[in-house]
Amino acid sequence: MTWNRKHLLDIESLTADEITTVLDTARAFKAVGERAIKKVPALRGKTVVNLFIEPSTRTRISFELAALRLTADVINFTADASSLKKGETLKDTARNLEALNADIIIIRHSATGAPHFLSRFLHASVINAGDGAHEHPTQALLDTFTVRERKRKIAGLNVTILGDILYSRVARSNIWALSKLGAKVTLCGPSTLVPRVFEQMGCRVTYDVDAAIGDADIINLLRIQHERQRKTMFPSINEYAGLFGLNRDRLSRTKPDVLIMHPGPINRGVEIDSEIADCGRSVILEQVTNGLAVRMAVLFLVNGGKGPQEIAP
Repeated sequence: MTWNRKHLLDIESLTADEITTVLDTARAFKAVGERAIKKVPALRGKTVVNLFIEPSTRTRISFELAALRLTADVINFTADASSLKKGETLKDTARNLEALNADIIIIRHSATGAPHFLSRFLHASVINAGDGAHEHPTQALLDTFTVRERKRKIAGLNVTILGDILYSRVARSNIWALSKLGAKVTLCGPSTLVPRVFEQMGCRVTYDVDAAIGDADIINLLRIQHERQRKTMFPSINEYAGLFGLNRDRLSRTKPDVLIMHPGPINRGVEIDSEIADCGRSVILEQVTNGLAVRMAVLFLVNGGKGPQEIAP
């Protein structure tokens, strides 16, 4: 298995072999992170730009640390402190960054398709760190990596994604990644946030929480994306928590070895009770740790790396 892509723009266009190459490469980098000296010179002399036009904490810090672990130079760029505030276009901003010899540009943007747009005219590699409600490829890769580390496989697993599917880029990327690797994906949440159109992606859609989580091997919880909604999609937060939140009673009716996942930030007491977020079945913090290894793998691969065989043991 090798990697021949210059960019990572989405999961939809990746093959199962390409996804597996990222996961295998991430496993090698996770081993690097367990050494006394955690740095490798894979990106020495390269410049990585975090172009975050939409707010982020976890993803931006994870990419920054991943680039530093690979010995790259890192520039953090935020919209609030940039010429974008003065009316400069995204294209001109990116071209100016490239003129400073940026090798990899990681972009998060509220507009769907922004990374694809930049990839058409930039010589630098482009990595999508989240575009609108479209995709968030590295989140899906780290989620899939976490599942594979814990369950030793993806094929045949029952994965339930519970919450705001309509406005979630994480959900879309996870559906593509999990389906391509052979998992069975069920979507659940309020009918206003889980339209039947998602069945066209090969998912099962249900509005019965017990039916959705009863046979699940993985429950991936998503927060309500208030910032992307144009109107109220359900009566109240309390009603959502009562009807769809993962509480102790609902958890008692699941498989004893079910894993609880969440991409963050967590709204405790809404989509998940606080005690469940911190319980032994929760792998939420493991997702964060694994995200660093996955993002190191992605940076390494888009820079020309071919796979895990190139990483010294």
